[in-house]
Amino acid sequence: MINRRSFLQQSALLGAGVLFASCRTSLVSSKPFNKIGLQLYTLRGEILKDPRGVIAAVAKAGYDDTETYDYNLKNKFFGLTPKEFNQLLKDNGLTSYSGHYGMEQLITKGSFDDLKTYIDAARIIGQEYIVLPHLAPALRSTSDQWKAIAEKCNKAAELCEASGLHFGYHNHDFEFQKLADGGVGYDILLKNTDPKLVKFELDLYWAVRAGHNPLTLFQQNPGRFVMWHVKDMSKGDPKIQTEVGKGTINFKEIFAQAKLAGTKRFYVEHENNYVPNPLDSIVTSASYVKSNLM
Repeated sequence: MINRRSFLQQSALLGAGVLFASCRTSLVSSKPFNKIGLQLYTLRGEILKDPRGVIAAVAKAGYDDTETYDYNLKNKFFGLTPKEFNQLLKDNGLTSYSGHYGMEQLITKGSFDDLKTYIDAARIIGQEYIVLPHLAPALRSTSDQWKAIAEKCNKAAELCEASGLHFGYHNHDFEFQKLADGGVGYDILLKNTDPKLVKFELDLYWAVRAGHNPLTLFQQNPGRFVMWHVKDMSKGDPKIQTEVGKGTINFKEIFAQAKLAGTKRFYVEHENNYVPNPLDSIVTSASYVKSNLM
């Protein structure tokens, strides 16, 4: 029979156990990231030839999440319909939180026709973000053009939100260059887009290559950078990339400020100078990220 003293002792132990479990849960949930993603453009030469084999290789390399690129009604996702691609991801234990989609109609004509098809596809594969990945030079040479782009981003974001999705903008280095009229594209976008609607996927490599410290961007615009592209800069030539952890970018310092930045996901990306080849390259990057940054 349990007497009062034994009952109180067991209750205290139980309470301590609950407290420990609660603290442990808190500690685990406080980690900035629990998934490592890959922007599939990294394997653009391989995935178009063998999407099923490449997706399986991405999962085997240790990735949990993927970011798509170049979806269109003709070729779909690398030759697979959204339903087929969604099943392929599921079969390999992968998700797709974000996708890069061409926005030429939106920017040049103010048309939402393409965007509506993107929303349909994104919802099928479970994406939450539709991202504008690039702007042609002719569209971004003046401050007025950038202001017009910002307004179109706001409207596109409203359409995405109405469909249960979100809208983001991905940078290269040209956004940080001073225009002939004195403006800076990235500053104009940040100032003229609605922070509640338009988020940013900061490509850390391109920001650093443009001469900007990501930490300063986080401090000046807290909470706006919901995603990152993580690719490293070669020690010998800033125009050349290398596997994450082998270059000059201080990712540990950047990852430590994920909460300030508002970052929820990140995607390893690699565009050139693969060592020894693209598929082995993503293994090297994943290994470093998991061991040192997550």
